Amino acid sequence: MARIKEKKIRQLKKSRVWITLIVFALVIFFTSVFMTGFSSAFLYYLLDMKMQGQYEAVMHTARLYDRAIISGDEDVEELLLSETDNATYFVRDNEGKILHENGENTCSEYGSELLPSRMRDPIRIYADTKQGFIYADEEGLTVDTQLLYQWLRTDPEVKRDIRKGEKPLELPVWLALNVNQGKEQFCYKAFFQVDIKDAILLLSAAGVLLFMVIVISILMISNVISSIVGQRRMSAIFFMDEVTGGHNWMWFLAKGEPFLKKRFNARRKYAILDLVFVKYRNYCVCHSIEKGEKALCLVEQMVRKKLDKKELCAHYASANFVLLLEYDEEEQLKKRIEGMLNELEQIDPVHKFSFHVGIDLLENVVDKKGNPVRRKTIDLEKEYNNACAARATLNDSDDSGIAFFNEKLVEEQRWLDQVQEKQQEALEREEFLVYYQPKYDPNTNLLRGAEALIRWHSPELGFVSPGQFIPIFEKNGFITKIDHYMLEHVAKDQKAWLDNGYACVPVSVNVSRAHFVESDLAEQIRDIVDAVGTPHEYIELELTESAFFDDKKALIATIMKLKEYGFSVSMDDFGSGYSSLNSLKDIPLDVLKLDAEFFRGDMKDKRGEIVVSEAIRLAKSLDMRTVAEGVEVKEQVDFLAKQGCDMIQGFFYDKPMPKEEFEKKVATVFI
Repeated sequence: MARIKEKKIRQLKKSRVWITLIVFALVIFFTSVFMTGFSSAFLYYLLDMKMQGQYEAVMHTARLYDRAIISGDEDVEELLLSETDNATYFVRDNEGKILHENGENTCSEYGSELLPSRMRDPIRIYADTKQGFIYADEEGLTVDTQLLYQWLRTDPEVKRDIRKGEKPLELPVWLALNVNQGKEQFCYKAFFQVDIKDAILLLSAAGVLLFMVIVISILMISNVISSIVGQRRMSAIFFMDEVTGGHNWMWFLAKGEPFLKKRFNARRKYAILDLVFVKYRNYCVCHSIEKGEKALCLVEQMVRKKLDKKELCAHYASANFVLLLEYDEEEQLKKRIEGMLNELEQIDPVHKFSFHVGIDLLENVVDKKGNPVRRKTIDLEKEYNNACAARATLNDSDDSGIAFFNEKLVEEQRWLDQVQEKQQEALEREEFLVYYQPKYDPNTNLLRGAEALIRWHSPELGFVSPGQFIPIFEKNGFITKIDHYMLEHVAKDQKAWLDNGYACVPVSVNVSRAHFVESDLAEQIRDIVDAVGTPHEYIELELTESAFFDDKKALIATIMKLKEYGFSVSMDDFGSGYSSLNSLKDIPLDVLKLDAEFFRGDMKDKRGEIVVSEAIRLAKSLDMRTVAEGVEVKEQVDFLAKQGCDMIQGFFYDKPMPKEEFEKKVATVFI
């Protein structure tokens, strides 16, 4: 279950926003790549097309220059001026000496070789030293846009030309070709002309692309924000308790475990609390579920006011709240919780509520050097379960209380699990043994009866006393199978002894109160005894006084049937409760067993003697036999014999004994 909850929390924490962010980044990346590639390709194409005429002019002039050199023409200078239309140029040899020139030489020192489209021979490109906007890279001619933008923004003449839109922009670049068999280089200052319309078209295209990127970015960012808001709302709903409006158990797990695992919390001590509103269901029945939930809201609000910022509180379920508190000393924590309970008890001006608190302490752990060890693994569900186990020990009380979880509870729970795991197997393997405690006539000291008592001899658990397993069987309902088991084995023993010719005495067998919810209990008992073949007068059914607190009509009906079938019925532990006399008035019993508490001590208390003697007298008046159990000293035997008690059961005569030992006593009884 804990793994399922952790998985749900992890799934919730997995933000789908990351998918949107990744898509957004990819879109921006590919859009930028596309814009850059498109702009570069367009610019290369534009420059190449615009400069095609300049390339051809330079090639033509270079060929004429070569022919003039070969033919020995002395008017080379005039030839160049006429062919270049008085443009700026120069011719230099391989050592850099200027042979011919016209205009100002603003050619940069370093250039790059380029093979223009539709040309066979490469051409060398040099940037202009004054207006070096155009240069060559590996792909072709390109423009330094940043430098160009700065020039366009700062040069007043250029700004005026742009506003008028009449004169094209001229961007200089030097074109160079080798001439005179590579001994010289002809360098020509060409101009890349850009019409204002072309510039506007280019800028418009760039603007449209930029606008598209901005729109896509806005849409993606809006989607991201929407996803974040949606996830936070979903988290708030997922972690909100539907009753109190505060936090729920899933929130407590999601916040608590990472918090406790943090390194700076290793030095601190924490406690997990299970706070329960006692009798909450009863309050809802008397008032309404709505008022009950309002009371839970008040509890949650009051508790949260008492917490520090880093302490946690959540509504677990029904009337349960789970808390994470920091503490220094256990006693200080207890006093703090007691103060909290005092205020919680008074949250309603009309009703006084009560609360149970179970506590599991998470002490800090230190290494051999005394340094605190970080809690790398923590299972809050297990710790809370421990707190619940501690709180469960308070279930029998309606008053507010506090209980701490300890190893004793662990051992008790382990024992409970062991008993419940082995109970059915033990029954099938007949590990439960019948012990008999004799009942004697105090006047003659003769055996007159016995009580069948259960013992458990387990190969794994050893010899187990009834007090260690009977309460468990009574709670889980297995006691009804034990009743049948004991009844059957006692009937078998009695039948075997009768077959051996022994003068058997009646044996009382306990019948738990859990059995009396069955309307056919008398028939079940009859059938079990009859299946063995034991006469009914040798079986006595013993009921504890607590059984008389249940459905009295059903109890009387069952007892009447048992008496009709020939069984004797006795009341065990008479005097241990508060309704014994009332039960005697209504229920036809055969035997009255005086509770052992009457005989604790030395019987010197006159008041105790009066009560016992009057109880015996009352039983005789109702035609009931009496048995005193738990008798240990001779003075008690003498007193009971004097008062007319019929039988005594106790250590003064015999302790409970195995079947084989009791059989020897039965063998000595003579009719």
